[in-house]
Amino acid sequence: MNKNISIIGVPMDLGQMRRGVDMGPSAIRYAGVVERLENLGYEINDLGDIEIGQPERVHNNPDTNLRNLKAVAEASGKLASTVNEVISSGDFPLIFGGDHSIAIGTLAGVSKQYENLGVIWYDAHGDLNTGETSPSGNIHGMPLAVSLGIGHEDLTSIGGNTPKIKPENIVIIGARSLDEGERELIKERGIKVYTMHEIDRMGMTKVMEEAIGYLKDKTDGVHLSLDLDGLDPSDAPGVGTPVLGGISYRESHLAMEMLEEARIITSAEFVEVNPILDEKNKTATVAVALMGSLFGEKLL
Repeated sequence: MNKNISIIGVPMDLGQMRRGVDMGPSAIRYAGVVERLENLGYEINDLGDIEIGQPERVHNNPDTNLRNLKAVAEASGKLASTVNEVISSGDFPLIFGGDHSIAIGTLAGVSKQYENLGVIWYDAHGDLNTGETSPSGNIHGMPLAVSLGIGHEDLTSIGGNTPKIKPENIVIIGARSLDEGERELIKERGIKVYTMHEIDRMGMTKVMEEAIGYLKDKTDGVHLSLDLDGLDPSDAPGVGTPVLGGISYRESHLAMEMLEEARIITSAEFVEVNPILDEKNKTATVAVALMGSLFGEKLL
């Protein structure tokens, strides 16, 4: 793993309706992430937060069924440029959210640096909706579709290179809440998905072995996009869209440990930490602990 890490905070809460997730980056920092990674021998450059400001929160545009489209697109463009610059400087980009719409900007920036980028989407949701399929119009349910080049042009055109990723280079892990349009897109594009059924039946070790094997030889970099709602709400209560029956804390550590051993992760983001909905910063603390495992922390 690259020993130089640049942290980018993205205090964005415009991709959905529940306030508080904009404080996620601060909660993660407060949980001791910098000290934890420095203790593992990493050089940390905390770049602070992307400027989001306080744009007017707008309801769904009836023509697009997209909430806060302009503001999300502007923030995503800023993030894409920053991530691209971080990788160009030789650092590992580690992004803190914010809601999962920030992945639009992350992947737009990361994809500029790779010819065949792989993505591990660790999430209860597929985030493969569009304005046409979304029940809510919340853009945090659309970043994976946008990165495939599917969706509103103001989003798919961010960073200029569209699509950013190929469907055969995606692995979704932990899915247990998919809308009908997402199911159709998964089948149509042949996206590999390990739902909770597969995790329960196969075990996390087998799931991660298959996921790593699936991506390792055909990609030149792999981005990890970890939504804390991928974990069960008993372990990560401070998220905006909790879904019962999720991945356990220990299974998640195992997944991160196996990714570290495989040496395939070249960028990462941890999103949807909402301190207002949390219990004594428990979810941010879990996020930091998982980062520890991803970056090589061992018990012995």
